[in-house]
Amino acid sequence: MLASGDVSDAGPTWDGRGLPPAALARLERAKNSGVRTSLLAVDSQAGLDTAGFAPVGEVMGSTVLHLGWQGYAGCGWYGAMGGLAMPFQVQTQVATPGSGLAFAPYLDALDAGWKSAIGRMLSEARALGADGVVGVRLSEDRFEQGNREFLALGTAVRSLGQVHSDRPFATTLGGSDLAKLLRAGWVPAGVMVCLSLGIRHDDFRTRQSTFWSAGNIEVPGYTDLVTTVREANRRQISTRCAEIGADGAVLTSPMRIQIEELEVGEGHTDHAAIASCVATAVATFGDKSASSRSLVVLPLNGKGPR
Repeated sequence: MLASGDVSDAGPTWDGRGLPPAALARLERAKNSGVRTSLLAVDSQAGLDTAGFAPVGEVMGSTVLHLGWQGYAGCGWYGAMGGLAMPFQVQTQVATPGSGLAFAPYLDALDAGWKSAIGRMLSEARALGADGVVGVRLSEDRFEQGNREFLALGTAVRSLGQVHSDRPFATTLGGSDLAKLLRAGWVPAGVMVCLSLGIRHDDFRTRQSTFWSAGNIEVPGYTDLVTTVREANRRQISTRCAEIGADGAVLTSPMRIQIEELEVGEGHTDHAAIASCVATAVATFGDKSASSRSLVVLPLNGKGPR
């Protein structure tokens, strides 16, 4: 009988808990090799040095999910007469992970995929004795039959001081930005992926606004859809910060929004918009009033003031 993590001709007997056997083997090679790899650029590495951290290796978290049932609980089309819903009878329906509303199963699956990938990345960092992961990159790849890989990559770092943590932090910021963050009295609390999804029926007024003969005019229904979804995503950022005890968040990039048309029945089309953003949650520490000076890094050859 094979123990969990052993490998036979049929492959590893991993049950999905903890880190995959291939990841454990890679970590063991990294520990024994003595080589400390990094994904950081030179300027980011220089900033990391001034912040009092050294890289201990690249870390990765990956999970593949099958997204089948997505859920659908209506689109806000109420009191329609003759197949035409009046503008005031239509509203955008919004869901966020855990809300139990329309498309919530889909959002819950996406949320679980990102949390699993980030969690496994942090598990690798703990195995290397790291205090945090810097420069986290998130990516998503789609396979056939509704399968998707959620991937988190970063550089594990360890403090040069005597105090270390058994719960590594994670940040999308590079070494230079991390140094500025710490100097300003903030500490990274974790990486967050915030999601929200809205659905709106294509009512008569919306369809009129999109006819070729309508000219260059605003489509109020779609404006309402994207505005409502973006606002829900902003609230999701605040909710996630409160859940982990953070005081704010630094967005890695602008909020992304994707819009798709749904044909749920004959003569019945809806539009769904999903908003997503990746951010580093941050918390305050110390006295920020004493950290107003600019960060200076000079030079890379070790000579002169630093």
